[in-house]
Amino acid sequence: MNIILASGSPRRRELLARAQLDFRVLSVDIDESLQDNEAPKDYIERMVATKAATAIEQLNDALELDKIVASDANESIIILTSDTIGVLLDGKTVLVKPTGRDHAYSMWQQMSDNVHEVWTAVQATKLQLLPKAAEHHTLGSTRAFHLIDQQQITERTEVAFVPLTIKMMSDYWESGEPADKAGGYGIQGLGAAWVSRINGSYTNVVGLPLAQTLALIKTMTEPSEHISAVKTDR
Repeated sequence: MNIILASGSPRRRELLARAQLDFRVLSVDIDESLQDNEAPKDYIERMVATKAATAIEQLNDALELDKIVASDANESIIILTSDTIGVLLDGKTVLVKPTGRDHAYSMWQQMSDNVHEVWTAVQATKLQLLPKAAEHHTLGSTRAFHLIDQQQITERTEVAFVPLTIKMMSDYWESGEPADKAGGYGIQGLGAAWVSRINGSYTNVVGLPLAQTLALIKTMTEPSEHISAVKTDR
């Protein structure tokens, strides 16, 4: 079974490596803009689905496929996509990667001495290469994939912050750590000093709920007779 992590996040890569999982990495680049009046749940589910679709497009490029997976048509492939956001307790305000200092400060001021949630959606998409005869009949020399199954989960963790001062925010921004992180902080780094407690999965706050993701992979390795789209909320 080929497992592909369709993410450029070093944190997700490190978490999967800790589980001694054999996988390869394929970076995907999509528009992560939040749509007007888009609910947090709709947003992250759209993100992981779009990342999966983009990864499939890249894999359907024969050159990209040769770099990432074995060419055996009988070999299944699981693509993992994930997206993490922060959400204020109003259940509507989404905390994404900061676009700049002012945006980061605005989020942090709302999180200061308060509780927010970290939501991570994970999608597993199981594919199989079309048989050689089918490839030649329908697509010439181009390879393509058959969708076997796809499932999606969402994990939520409560995070409480200490009161933040302007100096704390300034020093943290200057460290460079917040730039590529949802909510503008990393619990595994300097941002840990801001977290007074959490309720739920620690690895979820880092960027990938590891135990839940491994369980999802396990379900995807079992025989499947039809395409399904199972979503769970926690």
